[in-house]
Amino acid sequence: MTFSIIGRCAETGQLGIAISSSSIAVGARCPWLRPGVGAVATQNITLPALGSHVLDQLELGLSPEQATASVPAYDAFSRFRQVTVIDHQGNTAIFNGTETLGCVHSVAGEQCAGAGNMLADTAVIDAMVKAFETTGGQLADRLIAAMQAAMAAGGEAGPVHSAALKVVGDVSWPIIDLRVDWAEEDPITTLAQLWTAYRPQMQDYLTRALDPTQAPSYGVPGDE
Repeated sequence: MTFSIIGRCAETGQLGIAISSSSIAVGARCPWLRPGVGAVATQNITLPALGSHVLDQLELGLSPEQATASVPAYDAFSRFRQVTVIDHQGNTAIFNGTETLGCVHSVAGEQCAGAGNMLADTAVIDAMVKAFETTGGQLADRLIAAMQAAMAAGGEAGPVHSAALKVVGDVSWPIIDLRVDWAEEDPITTLAQLWTAYRPQMQDYLTRALDPTQAPSYGVPGDE
C-alpha cells in the first residue's frame, strides 16, 4: 500500500519525507515533520496521531529508538502500524508491526531510512535508500530520486495513486509541501514535475513571508 523515505541534509539540517501509496491523499495522513526536532512517516493502516506522538517524544529528548519503543504503549493496535523516524541529528529508528501487510521491508541508511509494505519486492526499499545516499543536490532532489528509484525497482505490488513531498528547514512551517492526492497512474512523476516547477520559486516564497519589502513581484493585479 505504501513506501516512503525520510531523510536529513547534513549541510542544511533540513528534514524531509517523500511517500507514495495506492490510497488517496497519502500526504494528508502519513508524513509528519517538526523543524529542529525530526520527521516521522506513519503508514500501513495509518494512525495519523502516531506522527505527533513520536515527534513529542523526540522533543522531550528521547532518541528515535526510545520514541518508537513507546508506540505499543500508545497504540493498542500497533501491530498494524509501520513507522519510520529520523531526528534532527540524523539518527533513525524503524517500527514494523507484526501484522504489517504483504511484502514488508525497511532499511536504515546514512541520514535516512526507507520502509514499505505491499511491495513488489524487498529490492524496492534497498534501491530507494541507495538512491538517496548517492544522489546530489537539495534534500528534495534526493528524496524524489529515491522515490523514482523505488518505482524503477518495482514499486508496490499494485498501482500507486498518490504521492507527497514535505521538507522543513529553519522556519516553523514546511518550506516544501507538495502533494498529488490522486492520479490514475504515475503520481511520482507528477510530484517530480511539481518540485521542478516549485524549486526556483521556493526562496521567493520564504522572502515574501519573512520580509515582504524584499519580495519579488509576480506581475499579477495588486502585486507591485
